[in-house]
Order: sequence, then C-alpha cells, then structure tokens
Amino acid sequence: MRKIGAPRAAAAAAALGTLLTALTACGGVQGNSTAEAGAAGNTVATRARTAEGTRVPGIGDRLRQRIPANSRQVVTVYGAGRDSADSTVVLYTKHGSSWERTRSWPAHNGKQGWTTDHHEGDRRSPVGVFTLTDAGGVLPDPGARLPYTRDASFAAPRRWAASHWHDFDYVIAIDYNRVKGTAPNDPTRPEGDAKGGSIWLHMDHGSGTSACVSLSKAAMEYLLRTLDPDRHPVVVMGDRGDLGV
Repeated sequence: MRKIGAPRAAAAAAALGTLLTALTACGGVQGNSTAEAGAAGNTVATRARTAEGTRVPGIGDRLRQRIPANSRQVVTVYGAGRDSADSTVVLYTKHGSSWERTRSWPAHNGKQGWTTDHHEGDRRSPVGVFTLTDAGGVLPDPGARLPYTRDASFAAPRRWAASHWHDFDYVIAIDYNRVKGTAPNDPTRPEGDAKGGSIWLHMDHGSGTSACVSLSKAAMEYLLRTLDPDRHPVVVMGDRGDLGV
C-alpha cells in the first residue's frame, strides 16, 4: 500500500476536521467519533421503523382498537375524501408484532363517498372495521382460502350498463349487516333492510359503486388466494379523515 507523506497526512486530517465541524453545524449528530454518530442515527431510524410497524399506518385509536387481537391480515381502504369515490386498497400482514405492507391497488368506493351511518340507497360506503369470512362469484373458484360459493345468480342484471356486467365475477363479502358463514349473496340483514347490506369487495368497472369497494380482477384474485381464515382477516375502511381519528 502506498503511504502518504507527513505533510499530506496533516493536510488530510485538517480537511477531515473541517468537514466534521461543518456537518455538526448543519444539524449532524454530535459525538466522540463518526462511528458513534452513525450508531446513534441507526438507533433512531430503527426505533422509528419499529414504532410505525406496530400499527397499521393511517389508522387512529378509535378504529385500531376494533381490529381483533388475533387478526393478522388487514385490508385497509384509504378513501381519498369524504365525498370522493376514489380510494387505495392496501393489504397489511402481521409478522410478530409488526404490520408489513404486502400489496396495494387503486380502487373505488361509494359514488357519494363515505358515511359513519350507512343507510340503504345513500351510495356511501360505511366507515368501520369489518371481518372478511366468505367469498364467491360467477367465475370458478380461483383457489380461494375463504369459503367460496360459485353461483350464476351473482351475475349483474343485463339491464345494467355493459361495463358493470362483470362486477360480481369475484366477490368477498364485507361483514356489514350480514350473517357470517353464509354465501355473500344471502339476503339476510340482521339490523334490518334500512341499514343496507350486500356490501362487498368486487371487481371494478372504472367508477364509484353503490356502497361496495371495487378493485381490478388481478387484485381480487390475489386477495382471494391470500386472505386466510386462520389469520382472521378484516377490512378497515373509510376516508382518510375518519380513519385517522
């Protein structure tokens, strides 16, 4: 290895000292050595990641407390605004005590946005935390882990616009005002018809829904193959304002 002469070594040391002083003056971490500074920075970053990982991002205490303790899969629907039909769906999976972002997709929700008091015909999706226990659709089972009911009766009426005809090729029932353990199209509404029902994750037609959440076919196939009853999946859904409370 080529050695540096004494004058050059002294100059290099002086330059390094000046650089370290400048970094400290700009807000760098002070310490007895650059190794200590690096270690301190890594510790802060690790603590920040840990704090974020133990909670599903963007979910405030009100809804977070309603996520079952044994749930290890959370489908989060982040609505763009209270009166917006645009949203983003993110699947989080829990490993140990940390929630990890698994996949995300663009999506749509109710045409009129969101509500904390859903009623039949308001065209708003209900804000809340709901279990996901049953699936089905017109198409054959793509390998779903949730119980899957294939039935031609899921098909959208042909009087609807053609863009909606494949909405229910795949569906996952959101357990709002329904009986768990039944096919998604079971009409029973325990809280009464006025509270609405038949709210699903289903295939997207490019715009808002009556109250459901719609995603691409590829997204629905992924969720059907991934959501596992043994992991007690839930959906946490709402506009970002209500989600963060």
